[in-house]
Amino acid sequence: MYSTKKKILKDNNADPTEFEETVAQNLFDLENTNQELKSDLKDLYINSAIQVDISGNRKAVVIYVPYRLRKGFRKIHLRLVRELEKKFSGKDVVIVATRRIVRPPKKGSAAQRPRTRTLTAVHDAILEDVVHPAEIVGKRIRYRVDGSKIIKVYLDPKERNNTEYKLETLSGVYRKLTGKDVVFEYPITEA
Repeated sequence: MYSTKKKILKDNNADPTEFEETVAQNLFDLENTNQELKSDLKDLYINSAIQVDISGNRKAVVIYVPYRLRKGFRKIHLRLVRELEKKFSGKDVVIVATRRIVRPPKKGSAAQRPRTRTLTAVHDAILEDVVHPAEIVGKRIRYRVDGSKIIKVYLDPKERNNTEYKLETLSGVYRKLTGKDVVFEYPITEA
């Protein structure tokens, strides 16, 4: 049991769920068996993990990592996601940094909240995390006649091989985390 305690640290010393312990155990196993990830995974741990149902019978695993450790996870992102997707057969793995939204200050208050803690900034940062190997090269918001809106996000075509098979999963995860509808596309390149 010591192995999972080392790989998951929850806020307020809360007990991890059974699914979170499974994810932590898989991370610990990867650290011990995979030589190329061993040194990188040594100091990394997660905050929590959830399982998200995507349309049909597809499922995704969303792993929350501490904001301070996001750069360490991004360094090994492709290899780590590939290995974790093997462990969770048939499920796509998405790694997101834990961020906090702070409410606007009350009228007359001298305190100001940082720009990075606003709802818009946090949702944009979550979008960056969800699509991580790919970069966002463009974004359009389309307002429909009925009042709903869809965000069209254009991804860098260089990372098409790593992300194209899970675009539906990425939009489902983003909808679950933020409540916003998003469509991922690749810009059409002229020959």
